Amino acid sequence: MNVMKLTRALGILAALAAALAAQAPPPEQKQQRDLKYESGPPPTKPAQPGVTIPRSYALVLGIANYKNLAAKDQLQFSERDAESIYSILISPEGGNFHAENVHKLSGPRATLANMRHELEEWLPATAHDGDRVLIYFAGHGFVFDGRGYLAPYDLDPGNIAATGYPMDTLGSVIGSRIKAKWKVLITDACHSGAITPEADRAAVSRGLLDLSSSLFSLTASRDRERSFESADWGGGHGIFTYYVVKGLEGAADESHDGIVTADELAEYVRRNVREVTNGQQNPTSERGSFDPNMLLAYLPSGAAPGAPPPPKNGALVFETNMDGVEVFVDGKSAGVVNQGTPLRLPGLQPGVHTVRGVHMGYEPDGPREETVYPGQESTVSLKILIVRRRPHAAVEQFDKGLDLYNKGTPENYRKAVECFQAALAADSNYSQAALYLGRVYRDLFQEDEAEKALRRAIEIDPDYLEARATLGGMLLDKGALDESIRQLNVVVQRNEKDALAWYLLAQALRMKELYADSIAAARNAIRLTPANAEAHFWLAESLRLSGKYQEATDSYQQYLKLSDFDSRLAGKMNYYVLGYLIGFGKKKRAAQRDVWMDLRSLAYFGLCDSERLLNQFDSAIAYCQKSLTYDSSDPFAHFGLALAYTSKAQASGTVESLIPARKHFSETIALNPDMPESERAKKYIAKIDTLLASASK
Repeated sequence: MNVMKLTRALGILAALAAALAAQAPPPEQKQQRDLKYESGPPPTKPAQPGVTIPRSYALVLGIANYKNLAAKDQLQFSERDAESIYSILISPEGGNFHAENVHKLSGPRATLANMRHELEEWLPATAHDGDRVLIYFAGHGFVFDGRGYLAPYDLDPGNIAATGYPMDTLGSVIGSRIKAKWKVLITDACHSGAITPEADRAAVSRGLLDLSSSLFSLTASRDRERSFESADWGGGHGIFTYYVVKGLEGAADESHDGIVTADELAEYVRRNVREVTNGQQNPTSERGSFDPNMLLAYLPSGAAPGAPPPPKNGALVFETNMDGVEVFVDGKSAGVVNQGTPLRLPGLQPGVHTVRGVHMGYEPDGPREETVYPGQESTVSLKILIVRRRPHAAVEQFDKGLDLYNKGTPENYRKAVECFQAALAADSNYSQAALYLGRVYRDLFQEDEAEKALRRAIEIDPDYLEARATLGGMLLDKGALDESIRQLNVVVQRNEKDALAWYLLAQALRMKELYADSIAAARNAIRLTPANAEAHFWLAESLRLSGKYQEATDSYQQYLKLSDFDSRLAGKMNYYVLGYLIGFGKKKRAAQRDVWMDLRSLAYFGLCDSERLLNQFDSAIAYCQKSLTYDSSDPFAHFGLALAYTSKAQASGTVESLIPARKHFSETIALNPDMPESERAKKYIAKIDTLLASASK
């Protein structure tokens, strides 16, 4: 190429670079390789005739252990309160929020900087007229120099004005900067009153109530009152939040129309908190001006049967002879009771309730009926005594099925189905047989049958966390991400050491583009099981998609080191779900080896993408090439390789790398012409053709 041609080529390369930069999305959006289940703003979801649920966003904040406060000033249950609010908000029988639209800042994540970002940047930029916005805060509230503040995790008692979040700022942001049809602020502040002097509590409450007229503000207490928290409410909650959650679960639906409105929730919470505290705590909302029919929760199952509850509710107190007994009231989990530590459940409607105590591996105590009397509490003794004894025929069929399942071929899977069904026929309470039946159906891609079997296992043993985790993975595999997150959240809340649930949760959160939460979940899994290769993989994915490319590269390398597919570990992974590949267009076969190979392909792709964005083009090219050795039909790897070649051409000012770039852009289009990257590839090819034609003159 002579000097004139080189000059022309460099000029066209510069034009190509500008064109490609203009076409490309922001870096964090590139090659996400996931399926977006909502395109654009989520559509308004029909509920029942005449009822619609607006697009909804929520910020949930909970701080118990403050960074700079003395031990005596710390709280106990506010982070648990935040978890309960989060769970009911994303529940399809509750708030009906999409999980990706609910940001949760708990403990050390609830810093002043993060609070400001979420309140003053994310919500104002995201919410629009017609939407529903909810903000929940559980932690300390206080006054300094006559000004009310909420206390973030990193509050400095020696510099309150600079490190607290002013309540008047919160009011201004909600009232004028956040655009929404319905705005909800729920605050359970000053649980213990450890910081705020009694005389200043009036200013705290006024700061929360003197807000925009478009806001429904429900606060935990009136002027000069404490807000209580206690282990006596559901095993440990703020009393106010305990009743907020119960109200959103449907207890506040006094009209029995399947909808909990702002008026209903306010009245339910106010009445019950006042009763159980003997008038010492009085939640307030009366000074706000809001739409009383504002929809806060929708219960698809419809109106609850029975007459409206009387004014005064009652309580049941459960005691047991064994640790870890889960209590069910009317078919719903109400908490876990341990020997010597009773579980108190106030706020129950008077009348007959069905109760049951369960402990895995034992016959349950119940179901049986217990009567709740108005304004009274009754003690219920649960005794777990009898170990489940399996019939020999059931155990024999189960062991045979397990052996077939572990052989891992479709033919053996089908035989295993017959064995597990026979085990359940011999013992209808054989929860392990139901679990493995679900797993076999899952691996045969019979997803509906798999879900039925897994739910049957949980029905038999509701505290069967392994079955819940597997169901969470199954739902993840089906793309039911919100329900998957909900199931997995139950597992990690009950057993924070369940590494399987943590890493499945990391994946589900990554698919919902909740990258910060995914990173936290993956790191929990790695902390518990450092050799869990897949946890490193999902950590790497969320780091990459958060723009943390160097950290992502290190995590991908750790995954590849631990997985070591081509050596002794080939085909021996602790295999739970095929949902690893949901959204990647990869779910093809049930064999473990295929999943293993696909994951390695994806890891090398992630390294390729990260290295390209770090301007390490030669190593990016090598990694994408390695990815294609595992799966030559992956259009994303072809596209990533083409981009790496194109970037190298731009950086070097030469056209040679554009030739293989064009080839891989063409492969992308041939493999999947409908993907968005293929449209971009066509534009790249047109530019490259122009450049190559000009350079050849």
